[in-house]
Amino acid sequence: MIRSSAYSLVLGLASTACLLLAAPQIASAQTPVKVLHKTVKVGDLDIFYREAGPKDAPAILLLHGFPTSSQMFRNLIPALGGKYRVIAPDYPGYGYSSMPPHDKFAYTFDNLSQVIDQFTEKVGLTKYALYVQDYGAPVGYRLAVKHPERITAIVVQNGNAYDEGLDNEFWKPIKAYWAEPNSQEKRNAIRNLVTYEATKWQYTDGVPNVELVAPDGAAEDQFLLNRPGNDEIQLDLFLSYGSNPPLYPSWQAYFRKHQPPMLIVWGKNDKIFPAAGAEPYKRDLKTLEFHLLDAGHFALETKCDEIAGLMRNFLAQHVGPK
Repeated sequence: MIRSSAYSLVLGLASTACLLLAAPQIASAQTPVKVLHKTVKVGDLDIFYREAGPKDAPAILLLHGFPTSSQMFRNLIPALGGKYRVIAPDYPGYGYSSMPPHDKFAYTFDNLSQVIDQFTEKVGLTKYALYVQDYGAPVGYRLAVKHPERITAIVVQNGNAYDEGLDNEFWKPIKAYWAEPNSQEKRNAIRNLVTYEATKWQYTDGVPNVELVAPDGAAEDQFLLNRPGNDEIQLDLFLSYGSNPPLYPSWQAYFRKHQPPMLIVWGKNDKIFPAAGAEPYKRDLKTLEFHLLDAGHFALETKCDEIAGLMRNFLAQHVGPK
């Protein structure tokens, strides 16, 4: 009995010691980041956005591409929201923002950038880092040129600012439409880009292991693309994309003059914006961290943890918090 009691006492002390040793780890466990889903008025438009993080933390504005919405950042936002104020809006015609008919609202990149500019003022973003992908680049770079004093850093994930990034097969029928903007035949020739097959292709092409790509993203995007009239909105924006290459020299001049710290995290297997479009950034940026990832157009679908880690290290050096 004495031996048994002593043995029980030893086990009890050992268990207590384990609990005490584990206590700091339990206490230091990070509180889960809560992502808020909100809407704000910008003129007559309701702009939906996702937000996480402390209001007084350094801010990051996440700008999505085609054919998606802020849902493309669904995994990145909680990965960054512990230390940063992270905000991801949906453009008009995308996600859960207002979708006025294309004959009532001009779907151009100038207009999208104006709406997002007003949106940043509505939500109190006076300084922020940009994350730009696909359509996010022409929207974000318009903001940067207009308000260089607001931009603390830029993260580029398959977002183009150089002619080299459009010199591929994908853009040939779109460029043909730019050359004949009144041609219904040229417009209809790119209508396939708003089909489910095209959307799934964007998510899976260039991905080494497609089993890592959840089907939810493409399904949600297509559900919203299939709303009556949304196809015409997308075709208007394909036409408006032709307004971006003439602005490339001004964007590049902004890079050279203001030298925003830049992190490139580019899916190198992307057939829409290939790695050839990433390389020229090296010509103009002095503070540049450059990574080509083994991923496709939507690199966050398979490389979110890696991108989030690179962002945390990069932003800690150039934006804070340390």
